[in-house]
Amino acid sequence: MKFIKELNHAKEIINENELVFVYIGQENCSVCHGLKPQIKQIMNQFEGVTQIELDALRTPEVAEAFQVLTVPVLLLFVEGHEYLRKARIVNTREFKQDIEKIILGYQGMKK
Repeated sequence: MKFIKELNHAKEIINENELVFVYIGQENCSVCHGLKPQIKQIMNQFEGVTQIELDALRTPEVAEAFQVLTVPVLLLFVEGHEYLRKARIVNTREFKQDIEKIILGYQGMKK
């Protein structure tokens, strides 16, 4: 997961790539620190997905732009449009099933 410091850079990545996963957390968030390694492990199973990370505390405009009320927030964008949003307490098994369905379905349509 590539850490992005500027909102505009994140938006460019989202608009320039077909599949983009965004992890929004904060340095002082214990839930974020516990969940992040599990999510990274899940996301690394999927090829063709650009992965970025944003810090809502260091880059406050992120919270407004992505309508973040709590962290962590997990977002999946397909062709620049938000397709999936999970926040705070995330069931990793359910997350993997949801993300797999979207990514593999999209990649299957592109063949």
